[in-house]
Amino acid sequence: MAEEARRRSIIYRLITVVMVVFIGKGHGQLVENFYAATCPAVEIIVKQAVDTKVSQTFTTVPATLRLFFHDCFVEGCDASVIIASPNGDAEKDAPDNLSLAGDGFDTVIKAKQAVESVCPGVVSCADVLAIAARDVVVAAGGPLFNVQLGRRDGLVSKASRVAGNLPSPTFGVNQLNTMFARHNLTELDMIALSGAHTLGFSHCNRFANRLYSFSPTSNVDPSLNPTYAQQLINDCPQNVDPNVAINMDPGTPTTFDNVYYQNLIAGKGLFTSDQALFTDSSSQSTVNDFANNPADFNQAFIAAMRKLGQTGVKTGNQGEIRKDCTAFN
Repeated sequence: MAEEARRRSIIYRLITVVMVVFIGKGHGQLVENFYAATCPAVEIIVKQAVDTKVSQTFTTVPATLRLFFHDCFVEGCDASVIIASPNGDAEKDAPDNLSLAGDGFDTVIKAKQAVESVCPGVVSCADVLAIAARDVVVAAGGPLFNVQLGRRDGLVSKASRVAGNLPSPTFGVNQLNTMFARHNLTELDMIALSGAHTLGFSHCNRFANRLYSFSPTSNVDPSLNPTYAQQLINDCPQNVDPNVAINMDPGTPTTFDNVYYQNLIAGKGLFTSDQALFTDSSSQSTVNDFANNPADFNQAFIAAMRKLGQTGVKTGNQGEIRKDCTAFN
């Protein structure tokens, strides 16, 4: 009996090891204190660089947060979106990424340079981006949370691989759920991450379909608050200057808060994909909860950001530690 018990114990341990390896390949072996021995000041250094950029322009905040989302949704969280190509065929050059603001790229590049001056060849650009994404949330009044680290930088960055991998402003809840599920993100995670639209701005062409050609019977999307719709029409006339930008949260556009969800209840979601979160019965109760309970939103956002940060990460011997975030070594 003792021999049989020993054999079972060995088998169970082997099964556990296999499960850990399998899970690790899917979500990465990330830990919060990854650089404790090799670059203990990394988070302080990144925060200083982020705070400097934010003091220069608030655009840094939404730009850096959006850069993190766009990076993770294509090749995984591996900083592939930052690679520059003289041929214009890198990930950042894809049509869906052309609206990414330069301040996000600049934040990560400068933070990495600061880290390199202290800990050369140790910290990945992917980890710098993950830390910076957290820091800009905090800079805008959002919750502080620990970031898991240990990512390596990817070796692939192609514009051709972006299409179909990023959420569209015209998506409904089912389409959003399907895309987020590819990255192990639930509907709750999706709704919480959508709350990042409490910051930043958009150009008129991203939502003009809701103002001028919504349906054969109505130019304006009926789910839009009429007063808000008229304000958008005034700000975004047809054939408007493409550089005109509209705040995604008309109430508190520079504060990370739960007003985004209050806007949805009031019919003031800028994108179809925003307003759908309230008009769809499957997600409406969560929107109501987040609108009334900021602590619930913050908790869900933190959990979703940590899960998003595990998407497709390269660890161990995968990828590389770039010296320059814009170029492969």
